[in-house]
Amino acid sequence: MHCPIQIFHAQNVAGDVTVRTGDWQGVGDARAMPGRTAGPGFSDNIGSLEIICRKMTQLIVLSAIGLDRPGVVKELSKVILECAGNIEESRMTSLGEEFAVLMLISGNWHTPAKLEKALKDLSASHDLVINLKKTDARHDHEDCIPYGVDVICLDQPGIVFHLSEFFASRDIEICDLATRRYAAPHTGAPMFSIQMTVSIPASSAIARLRDDFHDLCEQLNLDAILEPVKA
Repeated sequence: MHCPIQIFHAQNVAGDVTVRTGDWQGVGDARAMPGRTAGPGFSDNIGSLEIICRKMTQLIVLSAIGLDRPGVVKELSKVILECAGNIEESRMTSLGEEFAVLMLISGNWHTPAKLEKALKDLSASHDLVINLKKTDARHDHEDCIPYGVDVICLDQPGIVFHLSEFFASRDIEICDLATRRYAAPHTGAPMFSIQMTVSIPASSAIARLRDDFHDLCEQLNLDAILEPVKA
């Protein structure tokens, strides 16, 4: 299974599978291979092949940035659809005069190469900076608990740094983070808000962690909440 092999793509009643053998290569109907036996679930016997019953799903992270204008999302999503891709997750926002996009895309084994070519053409024609990177499925830690953090304060330098340093020093992962600067009602004072999700190990002393967090927020004059994420 780990030596140089050729790949044959077959199909059973459960969907696509990969069939591997060392002496032939092809893509087509497995039933066209006489004299071979298959495992359970195949409509025909296909012969002593090594069958890996797993869907050949590819995961790709896409980042894109370009001038904020109507149609950016339409253009990107059209290319993804035409390349047999599916948008699993996405984050999109306007930043200054730019529009930024982050997407997790799934597809078949052809999708990454198709996307690379199609998005290169789109980047050149629409002045977009686009990057692609293959990835694997995220495995959440079963021994961790998601907590939500909400912070509101007067805008000041270093807020994100101090909060991220607090969690990093305790080996707590930040899973999601969003910030916003806005003017306070009536006074117009510059305000800053943060919403983040952190993954706290179940073995942590939560009461002590919450006390330390509130001490930090008091030092920085932050109004903050640290609570478990509701299912």
